[in-house]
Amino acid sequence: MKFKIIVDSSSNLTNDYLKDSNILFESVPLSIRLGNKDYVDDENLNIKEFMNDLSSFKGKTSHSSCPTASAYLSALTGADYYFIVTISKKLSGSYNVAHLAISQFDKPDNVFLIDSKAVAGSMILIVDKLVELINSNMEFNEIKEKILEYRNSLKLLFILDSFDNLIRNGRMSKAVAFIATLMKIKPLCYADDGEINVKEKIRTLEGVIKRLVANIGKMTNITKENKVIICHTQDEENANKIKKLITENYELNNIRIIENRGLCSFYSLLNGMIVSFE
Repeated sequence: MKFKIIVDSSSNLTNDYLKDSNILFESVPLSIRLGNKDYVDDENLNIKEFMNDLSSFKGKTSHSSCPTASAYLSALTGADYYFIVTISKKLSGSYNVAHLAISQFDKPDNVFLIDSKAVAGSMILIVDKLVELINSNMEFNEIKEKILEYRNSLKLLFILDSFDNLIRNGRMSKAVAFIATLMKIKPLCYADDGEINVKEKIRTLEGVIKRLVANIGKMTNITKENKVIICHTQDEENANKIKKLITENYELNNIRIIENRGLCSFYSLLNGMIVSFE
């Protein structure tokens, strides 16, 4: 049996992610519009140039667009069984579009659609777990059950300097947006069943980084095998600070730092940190 994993680009992954694997892989891009200019969030997008354009953009119209159903359908080729992993359906239409594509596919029962209920590193962890389960020679239906259990166990915390694009594009509730924009408040936020919520209200970057690391230990049972993925928007220095604090507080052997690509950079903006963990 040949398997293929498909993600949307909010995962921060490009098509070469599983290049050394026997499992096929494809990232279906979302897109971002700044005024009259469109940016496709694929491997050809220059993130540095995109962020420069975003920081200098003074227009009122900026938004993201999910992939088309035809883009997902085009990805459903080359394998016997498929897994599609999308950004939380409460944050984007990507899941619903993928669902539409599956309904048009000639073998819909051979496709399993997974709402990550998150973004970025959480989607990467789901992909990695799928690879592990497929390579263990599990049957398709058993993998479906196991991957949902795993998805439900994942946690996500994040720190943003600015919530402007999340608020402008309706990705946060008005109550959460009010807290997030209070003067002198730097909230520690988390993914709550696919939605954005505030966990703690802190006043300094140093303080919120410390609280993020402390909450990892509160939100999960830490073992040496736990995996952590730190996704950042052009702020490797603070990403490394978080990694250092995690290693000082917990015996973890698998911590990855990954730079956000287009979609995640658009919403997290400069210095944004998204930390996903088992």
